[in-house]
Amino acid sequence: MRNFITFICLAFLLGPLSLALAIVYPFSKKGAKRLSDYCVKKMPVKVFGVLERINGFKFFSYEETKANLPQKFILISNHQSIFDIPAFLRFMPEVDLRFIAKDTLGKGVPLVSPMLKSQGHCLIPRKVRPMESIKLISEFGRRADSEGVVPVIFPEGTRSRDGELGKFLSAGLRTLEDSSHLPIVVCALDGGWKFAGLKGIIQHMHKGCYRVAVLKVYDAPNNKEECQKILDEGKALIQEKLNEWRAKSPMER
Repeated sequence: MRNFITFICLAFLLGPLSLALAIVYPFSKKGAKRLSDYCVKKMPVKVFGVLERINGFKFFSYEETKANLPQKFILISNHQSIFDIPAFLRFMPEVDLRFIAKDTLGKGVPLVSPMLKSQGHCLIPRKVRPMESIKLISEFGRRADSEGVVPVIFPEGTRSRDGELGKFLSAGLRTLEDSSHLPIVVCALDGGWKFAGLKGIIQHMHKGCYRVAVLKVYDAPNNKEECQKILDEGKALIQEKLNEWRAKSPMER
């Protein structure tokens, strides 16, 4: 019953915005962007608020870890679920995040697709050639630097279905770094892998939790060796934080 009530509340909360974006986007990209900006600033807080009030769901936002964030940076993190996007929007409402994602999210997903396209997120075709992918990420890095937005990249390249860290791929981060020359912020998140599919949502929404924290801030690397070192150390830091969090109960901060 709780899950049914939650779905009804979320439908009333997100349905009108989804319909409005679907109507506005084909006629006014600027209007769609303004509406999308409102969505990303307001809706994540409200969505997680609904989950907390009805399902006892906890969103642990470790605000103290954001104390030393630079004005501009690249954010890297492990990746577990499509819910990682609203989780980071909830965690960092004070900055404009732009995600590197598969272009399938930009096609036919209510609310999400017009939001990603109107805000200028980097959408990579699934079967794109490597050189074309590098070109898209390079352009995205330059644009992010000039516009003052924060590019977000998941080095695993795909979601972890069981919450375990996958291999961190270096090409995307190196390309992004070469085109933007920004500091790198390593973050960790946990919880999203439990919500893969409808069955996972039903099983784990009640008294589940999501955790997001900043782990370390690095100066912009000067070469590919420094970039690889940050990636390797960042992965180790994320694994250490996941181990620490998973030793806690879901309700324990």
